[in-house]
Amino acid sequence: MEFLDQIPFSLAIIACLTLGLAPFTPEPHIWEKLKMLAGGTLTRPVDMFDLALHAAPWLLLAAKLARLAVVR
Repeated sequence: MEFLDQIPFSLAIIACLTLGLAPFTPEPHIWEKLKMLAGGTLTRPVDMFDLALHAAPWLLLAAKLARLAVVR
């Protein structure tokens, strides 16, 4: 948990807004992969890796927010 505390919120937010949403047009990649997951078409390993890559910053931010809620 100390490692998570050392990462600044600003870095997590910037990562979400850049890597988490890139490419921005025609729609964010994370949104496309989540729709594929919900539709059952996320079957190729490259698509699964892509989802993990674009979801990582969002998971980091969620973990930091959860940690903040628990500490306070």
